Amino acid sequence: MLDGFSIAIMAAGKGTRLKSRRPKVLHEIGGRALLLHVIAAAKELVPAARIYTIVGHEAERVQLAVAATGVKFVMQAEQRGTGHALQMVKAYFALGGEAVPENLLVLSGDVPLIRPETIEAICKLHVEEHAAMTILTAVPSDPTGYGRVLRKLADGVEVTAIVEQKALTPEQKDAKEINSGIYCFRTEKLFARLDSLSTNNAHGEFYLTDVAAMLVADGERVVAVQAESVDEVLGANTIAEMMHLDQAMRAAAAKRLMAQGVTIFRPDTCVIDAEVEVGPDTVIEPYVQLLGATKIGSESRVRSYSVVQNSVIGNGVLVRNGCVLDGAEVSDSAVLGPYAHLRPESRIGEGAHVGNFVETKKMKLGKGSKANHLNYLGDAEIGDGVNIGAGAITCNYDGVHKHLTKIGDGVFVGSDSTLVAPLTIGEGAYIAAGSCITHKVPAHALALGRSRQVTKEGWASRRKAARLVQDS
Repeated sequence: MLDGFSIAIMAAGKGTRLKSRRPKVLHEIGGRALLLHVIAAAKELVPAARIYTIVGHEAERVQLAVAATGVKFVMQAEQRGTGHALQMVKAYFALGGEAVPENLLVLSGDVPLIRPETIEAICKLHVEEHAAMTILTAVPSDPTGYGRVLRKLADGVEVTAIVEQKALTPEQKDAKEINSGIYCFRTEKLFARLDSLSTNNAHGEFYLTDVAAMLVADGERVVAVQAESVDEVLGANTIAEMMHLDQAMRAAAAKRLMAQGVTIFRPDTCVIDAEVEVGPDTVIEPYVQLLGATKIGSESRVRSYSVVQNSVIGNGVLVRNGCVLDGAEVSDSAVLGPYAHLRPESRIGEGAHVGNFVETKKMKLGKGSKANHLNYLGDAEIGDGVNIGAGAITCNYDGVHKHLTKIGDGVFVGSDSTLVAPLTIGEGAYIAAGSCITHKVPAHALALGRSRQVTKEGWASRRKAARLVQDS
């Protein structure tokens, strides 16, 4: 953790070029909102209580989306530029009675690839150089549209100015180093100059970059540090730019997993969110989606076209083609699919099998139990060593309420059985195929709930003969 630092995150803007009703910082890449990525990076270095998120456009919606992170909020009701946003932070400290931090790091809520290591590097240089302001920079292949950072010496850290592109002189037009909009300030020196900012510019806004010129003019030390990757400091002003960042983040997630011993065939075809964790010697086949907070153990295999979201999968699990898991837990050595659908609160036991076109919801399937074909198992507690025959279902809904089915260890449920909840089936019981079971079944009993078979010998031949007579 960084001592003496607080972080302000700018998240008040609308993002008009996105052509979207959603606040810009709530657009998602890598499986979560842009702002949540930035907050996550910030929390690696300072506690949530020292992170101040500046909100404005659809402030309530933004606050609701990130409230669980524990960060604080500063209101910028009227968006009048980056300098104005920091004026609101200054007012927040003045009115709220909180102690003003020694240093203030300023991040952008729409720059989701920023790494904690880079944030730490800015802060470290800021302290080492006794700087009033430290600027994070980058050198893109095409700097068009960005303000340029001009250094006192080409190989030095001191900065003489931040110059907008249209203001570059002929001697400065070849400058490549850009301003990322991420800064670290000695807070008292920043706050002392915020009220001197002017709106004498094309957009009539208060620009934070003007503080750099003020500090240099006053003889204060302004320095810069360059980010390792250009992508790390890029924001997104269009959906296309956002998808570029999404691609970069997912590629980084796949690269990270492969470095940890995970085999990913055709990683360019897979969709892997930033939070996903996978153990070594697990194999991910092409066209797999691993989403949200999914965790997969070691020596498992996820076959093509499966989608796994916010689920936990153990060691040695086989997920066959086309399975969909959402909020499920799968224990070691289980086998799923193909085309199984595990809905929220499905818990699959060790070595259990959930097969072709089986749907589960809010249920527990015990160790070594099997439901291999065409089942619906909802609101059920199923013991160990149970066999659920093809087509058997639990009828959990009476039109008003959901009810529980309990099936004991070692039960055999015959094919095409209908189990009407609430229902308890004792251990070791047998349910005859085709039965509709509505009452409790004792342990080791046989339950039948079907009409007696009637066989009429010769009936088909007589019917055929009658038809021939009728047609002649």
